[in-house]
Amino acid sequence: MKSAVKSSKVNRAWLNDHVNDTYVKLAQKDGYRARAAYKLQEIDETLHLVRPGQTIVDLGSAPGAWSQYVRRKMSHKVGPKGDQVTELSGRIIALDLLPMEPVDGVIFIQGDIREDAVLARLTEHMQGQLADLVISDMAPNLSGISSADAARIELLVELALEFAQNHLKPEGALVAKVFHGGSYDGLSARFREVFKTVKRIKPKASRDRSSETFLVGMQLKAA
Repeated sequence: MKSAVKSSKVNRAWLNDHVNDTYVKLAQKDGYRARAAYKLQEIDETLHLVRPGQTIVDLGSAPGAWSQYVRRKMSHKVGPKGDQVTELSGRIIALDLLPMEPVDGVIFIQGDIREDAVLARLTEHMQGQLADLVISDMAPNLSGISSADAARIELLVELALEFAQNHLKPEGALVAKVFHGGSYDGLSARFREVFKTVKRIKPKASRDRSSETFLVGMQLKAA
């Protein structure tokens, strides 16, 4: 019973924090599906990764906030003044195990990147192009068992790294969510093995109590 009461208090506290969260309110105002959009925005404004005309792959895309941000950043207005429409310059392909409501101009694939058929569909939509940028907000359902969670986190980041090594332009970049803990040092080392430049960014939109941070790898090392 005590456990149930404690859980109820934690849930109420989380809900209260969420409702009063500055970035949640900002996301509602700006039309983003999640506050996560501002994490990518800060990373992009720091490193200038997203540009019109690029091919961008969004792994772990649901509910779609990162795809929304990229879509807006890669768009420009066309047509006569007063009757302008927003046109996408480039290609955005999003992938997730979960369903995602459509984002205008974004190609969405629901499936597991570990499955050959799903990976084939993804690369087919790239139309023979290598990606300029791969963004991965993939995260496992955490169990609270540190060793098991570290292994799940490591697997997802390794999947993003493997995809980047095979489908990223030499001068391209990978943004991946990681968590401080048992797997962090090993993943940082892997990024340094794969990329010439590695940056670690903890965006302001990432909650202080969260152990999440983001590793950004830029310019692939020669194989």
